[in-house]
Amino acid sequence: MSFFIETLIGGLLAGVMYSLVAIGFVLIYKASGVFNFAQGAMVLFAALTFVTLRDAGWNFFTAFLITLVIVVAGAIAIERLVLRPLVGQSDLTLFMATLGLSFVIEGLAQLLMGASVHELNLGIDDLPIEFGSVMVSQFDLVAAATAGTLVIILSLFFNFTRTGISLRAIADDAQAAQSIGIRLPVLWRVVWGVAGFVALVAGLLWGARQGVQFSLTLVVLKALPVLIIGGFTSIGGAIAGGLIIGASESLAEIYLGDILGGSVSTWFAYVVALVFLLVRPSGLFGEAKIERV
Repeated sequence: MSFFIETLIGGLLAGVMYSLVAIGFVLIYKASGVFNFAQGAMVLFAALTFVTLRDAGWNFFTAFLITLVIVVAGAIAIERLVLRPLVGQSDLTLFMATLGLSFVIEGLAQLLMGASVHELNLGIDDLPIEFGSVMVSQFDLVAAATAGTLVIILSLFFNFTRTGISLRAIADDAQAAQSIGIRLPVLWRVVWGVAGFVALVAGLLWGARQGVQFSLTLVVLKALPVLIIGGFTSIGGAIAGGLIIGASESLAEIYLGDILGGSVSTWFAYVVALVFLLVRPSGLFGEAKIERV
């Protein structure tokens, strides 16, 4: 039972970090209806910029602030120069634009900072902490607490601030929001800037866990099942989806891996997401699309 609890807790803590990546998608999708496939490349670029500055001798806080300015400015520039001119185009056109943008960002990162693997040390030792007979990773606890705190702050921002309520109004009906004086371009810049900040935090946590390398962009693929389960428009759904994916993936790896003859962590999350698509296509907290026929 202790081993089961350890496995479950480890999966839940990993799920919180999945949720953090998924929230970057939710923020932009809620405000503009765009599925930003470039979010994974933004995570990589943020982590690579930070670790490059650290390697150049900058202290942690200075490197973090400089990286934050670069990433937020880059995210706002993407919205202004790439996506705003495509407003009104089909969802497929917007998706292809962000897909192409992801490769541009990756190429720019490689051109400016190289393709070497970097070790990222946040000063958090990956030591086991004992709770009775259960052992939990110290790094996983701190990373999950950081991600969870950011999730709570964003949830409060969306639900109780004027800007957050305006963003929710835009998500419900952009034209109606404009008719009552809500300025869409300004709020889109805000949400893209926040998404850039989320990408930075996610990049630091995932970079510290598995190293800063170009495979870091693949974390975006693990966020997709989280979004499918939780819903593309709900921050709470991203949290629930991340916890479900993290726990089920961790337990399946331990208890089904030997039975199925190998690692199942690379694909089991997509099986869970497929089941949810068949049962509840809009996700646990997503809003079902209603169309007049």
